[in-house]
Amino acid sequence: MGLTKQYLRYVASAVFGLIGSQKGNIVFVTLRGEKGRYVAVPACEHVFIWDLRKGEKILILQGLKQEVTCLCPSPDGLHLAVGYEDGSVRIFSLLSGEGNVTFNGHRAAITSLKYDQLGGRLASGSKDTDIIVWDVINESGLYRLKGHKDAITQALFLQGKNLLLSSGKDTMVKWWDLDTQHCFRTTVGHRTEVWGLVLVSEEKRLITGASDSELRAWDIAYLQEIEDLGEPEPKKIKGSSAGKQDTREAEGGIIEGDEAPEDRILTCTKAGSLMREGRDRVVNLAADKTGRILACHGNDSVLELFYILSKEEMQKKMEKKMKRARKKARLNSGKGEEEDLEVKVEMTLQDEIQRVTNIKTSAKIKSFDLIHSPQGELKAVFLLQNNLIELYSLSPLTPALQPVRTSRVTLGGHRSDVRTLSFSSDNMAVLSAAADSIKVWNRSTLQCIRTMACDYALCSFFVPGDRQVVIGTKTGKLQLCDLASGTLLEMVDAHNGAVWSVSLSPDQRGFVTGGADKAVKFWDFELVKDENSPQKRLSVTQTRALQLEEDVLCVRYSPDQKLVAVSLLDCTVKVFYVDTLKFFLSLYGHKLPVICMDISYDGALIATGSADRSVKIWGLDFGDCHKSLFAHDDSVMYLQFVPKTHLFFTSGKDRKIKQWDADRFEHVQTLEGHHQEIWCLAVSPSGDYVVSSSHDKSLRLWERTREPLILEDERELQREAEYEESVAKEGQPAVPGETQGENYFTGKKTIETVKAAERIMEAVELYREETAKMKEHKAICKAAGKEVPLPTNPILMAYGNISPSAYVLEIFKGIKSSELEESLLVLPFSYVPDVLSLLQEFIQLGSDVEPLCKGLFFLLRIHFGQITSNQMLVPLIEKLKETTISKVRQVRDVIGFNIAGLEFLKRECEAKSEVMFYADATSHLEEKKRKRRKREKLILTLT
Repeated sequence: MGLTKQYLRYVASAVFGLIGSQKGNIVFVTLRGEKGRYVAVPACEHVFIWDLRKGEKILILQGLKQEVTCLCPSPDGLHLAVGYEDGSVRIFSLLSGEGNVTFNGHRAAITSLKYDQLGGRLASGSKDTDIIVWDVINESGLYRLKGHKDAITQALFLQGKNLLLSSGKDTMVKWWDLDTQHCFRTTVGHRTEVWGLVLVSEEKRLITGASDSELRAWDIAYLQEIEDLGEPEPKKIKGSSAGKQDTREAEGGIIEGDEAPEDRILTCTKAGSLMREGRDRVVNLAADKTGRILACHGNDSVLELFYILSKEEMQKKMEKKMKRARKKARLNSGKGEEEDLEVKVEMTLQDEIQRVTNIKTSAKIKSFDLIHSPQGELKAVFLLQNNLIELYSLSPLTPALQPVRTSRVTLGGHRSDVRTLSFSSDNMAVLSAAADSIKVWNRSTLQCIRTMACDYALCSFFVPGDRQVVIGTKTGKLQLCDLASGTLLEMVDAHNGAVWSVSLSPDQRGFVTGGADKAVKFWDFELVKDENSPQKRLSVTQTRALQLEEDVLCVRYSPDQKLVAVSLLDCTVKVFYVDTLKFFLSLYGHKLPVICMDISYDGALIATGSADRSVKIWGLDFGDCHKSLFAHDDSVMYLQFVPKTHLFFTSGKDRKIKQWDADRFEHVQTLEGHHQEIWCLAVSPSGDYVVSSSHDKSLRLWERTREPLILEDERELQREAEYEESVAKEGQPAVPGETQGENYFTGKKTIETVKAAERIMEAVELYREETAKMKEHKAICKAAGKEVPLPTNPILMAYGNISPSAYVLEIFKGIKSSELEESLLVLPFSYVPDVLSLLQEFIQLGSDVEPLCKGLFFLLRIHFGQITSNQMLVPLIEKLKETTISKVRQVRDVIGFNIAGLEFLKRECEAKSEVMFYADATSHLEEKKRKRRKREKLILTLT
C-alpha cells in the first residue's frame, strides 16, 4: 500500500465586514457601569458588542454554527440571553464574554426571549409554537406551555403576579397562569397575526400590533384589586363580569363560556384603537423601561413615538377639557356666569396616548431599542437593513421634539453585498468592493484602512506594486483608484455592458477584460503626465480587442501568457492564442454557462465552474475533459487554484466553500460558516489564506494550519456528524407543528444528553464490577488468611484512586444542570435501582444535595409505577425519604442563617454610610453658610 496523500487543513479564522445581521434584534447593554453607550447586535452566529461613542467593536460573544435570532439582556445587566436558529438558548456573561449555560428545548428558531422582573426566570418563544419557562439560577427548564397554533411573536411576564402573556401568528393573545401552567384566557379580537404586544400604564393596559395600521388597546383589571375597591362579594363580581359580557362578545374580544371562569383572575376589555401612519404590518412594538414612551415601526424607515399620560396629567387634561366645555356651553346657552351647567366630557384613548414625533432613519429599520439617559433624554438605537447602526436622541428641552442623530457605526462594513475580493501581492491587504464603495482591510488586524466611493463593482485586482487598484463595474467602466490618497485617478469607458471579468497578465504589464458587449479587450499600463502635479501618474490604454458572438462571462490568462481562455454565454469556453488572437480550443460539455474558471500555475489544467452545479477539469494541451465533478447543490459562483499546487477552491450558492484535488479528482474538505449564498472568494498569493464574501453581508477569513488532513479520517468524521444529527432529530414530527403524544418536559434529546446517559450507564456498570471484585477479594483474603493486594481499575486511578461510588458521583457532577433531566429520561430502568441506592449514599454524606435531589425527584417521577410496584425498593425509598428530608432541611437552615448574616451586614453597612452621609451633609451646610456670608460681605462692600 502506498502512502496516503496528505493535505493541510483550512480553518475559520475570523468574521469581519459585518456590523449587524438582520435576523435578530439590537439591544442596549450595560458594560463597566455605563448605560446607553454599548449595544449588542447579532452577527451571523456571534454577537458583537459595539461602543457607539467610538464606533468600535469591543467584545465578541462567540457562537457555534447556528445563526442568532433573538437577544435579551438580564435585568441586572450582567448577562445576555441569546436565542439561535436551531432552538437553543445560551446565556453569556457580559463580564467575561463566556456562555456557560445552554438550554435545549425548542425544535425551531427562537423568536422571543424575556426575563422576569428579578431575572430568575426566562421565557423563550419559538417557531415550534411552544413557550418554555427556564430557571436561570438552577440552569434547568421549569415547564413547557403549549396552546398556540403558529409561531410565537412575543412573551411577557406580568410583574408581581405569576402570570405570562403571549402572542402568536395564530392571531391569538393568550394569558397563562404559571402556578397551574395553564392558559386561562384567550383574547381573539385580532383578524391577523399579532406581531407585538407591550404592557403600559403600570400593567393596566395592553397594546397589541397586528398586520394592519391599527394599534389595539385593552384595559386589564385584576380581580384582587377590584375586590379591594369595595366589591367583597364574589357574586357581585360574577354579576358585573356577566353584565359586561354581551358588549365584550360584540367586539369579538374574548372566548366566553356561560360563567366566564377566566374572569376569576383578571378581565381584559377592548379600550379602543390608535392609528399608525404606516400602512403595513407592525414589525416591532416596544415601550421604554418606564412604560411612558411607546414606539413602533413597520417595513419602512420611520419609527413612530407615542407618549402615555400619567394619572396626574390625565386629571389636569380632564379639568382643562371641562373648563372649555363649560365655557362653550355658557356661550351657546347665553346664560350668565353664576349658573353652573351640567357638562359631560369623555376621555378618549387619543387623549391618553399622544403622538410625539417620528424618527426617520437613513434606511429600512430591522429592529430598535429605547433607553432613558440620566439627563432625561430618550435614546433610540436602530439596526438598519443595510448593515448599519444609528443612534438618535430626543431631548424634552429641544423645540418641537426634533430627534437628533448623535452617532452611527458605518466603518466596519459595506452597505450592500460584496461582489469582488482580491489580495495584495504581500498577502497583507484585502480589497472588497460592493455596489457603492471599495474597502481595503488589513488582513492581520481586520481593520478597515481605506474606504473609497465607486460604481457597482463586479471584478477587481491590485495593480503590481499594490499602490493602485483596478475595478470593473456594472456600467462598463474601469476605475483606477489610488490607495494612498483614496482618490479616483481615472475612469475609462471599457465596454458597452457590464465588465464581468478582469485578469492580470503574467508579465504584469497589462490585463485583459471581458464584458457583456461580446468583446475581450487587452490593456496596457502606462505612465502619463499629470496636469495637476509634475510627477507622472499611472494610466491604462487599450491595445487590442477580440469580438465574439456571445457575452463574455469570464477571462483568464495562461501562466506562460501564450493563451487566453474566454467563457461565453453559450455554455462553452473558447481558448485563443494571445499573440495572433487565433482560435485554439473549444471546451464544451456544461449544460449552463460557465460563471468562473481558473488555470493552474503550470498551465496544464483548466478548471471551470458552471451554473449547472458541476466543475469540470480539462487538459489545456488537447482540450479533453479529465473529470466532471458534481460540486455544489446550487450554482458554482467562484473558482480559484491555490498557487503552486493543483488544489483549487470553489464557492457556491449552497453556502459552502469546497477544496478539491485536480490530480486525484477528490473532494478534500468543506468550509461551512456562511448563512447565505457566497458571491466570491480570493486565495492569497502564498495560499495560506482564503477570504470569502456572502449575501449575509459578512466577510470570512480562513487560514491554512499545519495540521495534516487525511481523507479517510475526514470521511469518517463526516459520517459521525451525520449520525449525531440523525440521533438529535429522532422522534421529531415530519410535519412542523404535528404532535406525536404530548411532551411536557422542557428538554430535548440531543447528542450531548445521549452521551451523558451513556456515561452514567458506564459508571454504574463499573461500580457493579468493582463491588463484585471487592466481595471476591474479601473472600480470597478470608480463605488465604492474609491481605492479598487488590488490582486497581485504571479509570479510578486516573481520577486519583477514588472509590467506585465516588466515581459515579463525579460523573453525575460532570453533567450540565440543563441536560441532567433529559439524560436521566434516556436511562434504562435496569440501572435505576443502583442509581437510587447510590443517590441515597451521596445525600447521606451531605455533598451536592441540591443537584442530587433534583435528579432523584425526576427519576421518581418518571419511573413512579415501576418503583412503587417493586417490593425490593420499598425499604430503599423509605431510607431516601428520611435522608432527603433531613438533609434538605439542613441545607435550608444553612442558607437561612447565611441570608440572615448578610442582612445583618447590610444593615451595619447602611448604618455606617448614614453616619458618613450626615457628616458630609453637615460639612456641605457649613460650606454653603460660609459662601453666603462671603457673598453678603461682598455686596455690602460694593454698596
